[in-house]
Amino acid sequence: MSVRLTVHDRGHEYAGIVRAGESWAAAAARTVASTHRAPEPLDLSGEVKRFIIDHDTVVALRAMTRGDLGDLTRWLRMPHVRQWWPGEQTQEAVTAHYGPRIDGLSPTRMWVVEINGRSVGFVQDYRLRDYPEYALLTPDPDAVGVDYAIGEDAWIGRGLGARVVWAWMLRARHRFPDVATYFAAPDHRNEPSLRMLLKAGFAPGTWFDEPAAGGDTVTVVGCTLDVGAVLG
Repeated sequence: MSVRLTVHDRGHEYAGIVRAGESWAAAAARTVASTHRAPEPLDLSGEVKRFIIDHDTVVALRAMTRGDLGDLTRWLRMPHVRQWWPGEQTQEAVTAHYGPRIDGLSPTRMWVVEINGRSVGFVQDYRLRDYPEYALLTPDPDAVGVDYAIGEDAWIGRGLGARVVWAWMLRARHRFPDVATYFAAPDHRNEPSLRMLLKAGFAPGTWFDEPAAGGDTVTVVGCTLDVGAVLG
């Protein structure tokens, strides 16, 4: 059975299907081929994959620099972020932890989320195999892992999370052309993050306990995205 989709654009809804061998993203773009912007996910969790073309809100990523460490520290201190990113969040601690990632001295790379040109949050990514103990807990050690947060209060709860991850996915597809799977593992209690991943095209999988700071563990939900099926 063909996968059905819709694309919403300025009050219009265009319906289409995903052809054999075609990705969801390619099918959505073909459905509205006359527009000047590529469709982004609205909700890909249902039987009908829903995309949107938003002419007013531009979501983009750029490489993080050390000049962004002040913003990163502030975002990590925000209550809605700190709940899921525990640990010491002084400027010195954040610089020591994330500085090497920004400098390219760590397998993890850092990105700044921009909405309409304003820095509002961050994304980090890494090949799971570069962290062998963690990779052993996951279904595909060759996958690329991703973590994310919108730090600015004004931009949370506005349904932009899936588009943030989508912007990262489009960049990751070119950076890691050999990778078949993207992976995220939110805390099992983080319902907003889990819902967002479903809307971005991820599928929930195995629950597992991940080592945390101080010798504790946290139960997370492994979510995977089939790059070929979703992005092509």
